Amino acid sequence: MATQVIVLNGGSSSGKSGIVRCLQAVLPDPWLAAAIDSLVEAMPASLRSSSAGIDFAADGGVQVGSQFRELEAAWMEGVAAMARAGARVIVDDVFLGGAASQQRWQKALGGLEVLWVGVRCEASVAAGREVARGDRGRGMAASQAEMVHRGVVYDLEVDTTHTESLECARAVAARVG
Repeated sequence: MATQVIVLNGGSSSGKSGIVRCLQAVLPDPWLAAAIDSLVEAMPASLRSSSAGIDFAADGGVQVGSQFRELEAAWMEGVAAMARAGARVIVDDVFLGGAASQQRWQKALGGLEVLWVGVRCEASVAAGREVARGDRGRGMAASQAEMVHRGVVYDLEVDTTHTESLECARAVAARVG
């Protein structure tokens, strides 16, 4: 069976979004992008700084609450529904819960052919990118660099520390069936 969903997991500023854009350029068929950042942006402002929603601390820490989890579960099911309807989807996520986050995706994507990709980047390099972006709380990239990979099982891992997004995307594309 052909790959229907590619899930990219990595910390903030690890290079996932760049890999997604490159994958869309190099894969022969059209692929939709589904990013956790888009879900957060789609939430009401009241949930973007709330213990019930998602809270970004000054030190870069991220906490999620029950209302965020409810909306996230619906979003995951929606992404799975698009794939079941025939769209190919690249998910750009940050597994704040490590293995538990992957398990939520595995449940939603049950029965679909999924390629699990870990996107790694040295904490110091990701932190530098974070500063250059200017749209993230300082400390987020460093705190997430390893945490998001704990207990997660991948089909493939790429490292953007010294490798460009296009090269990483080509490595992922080579594994897409």
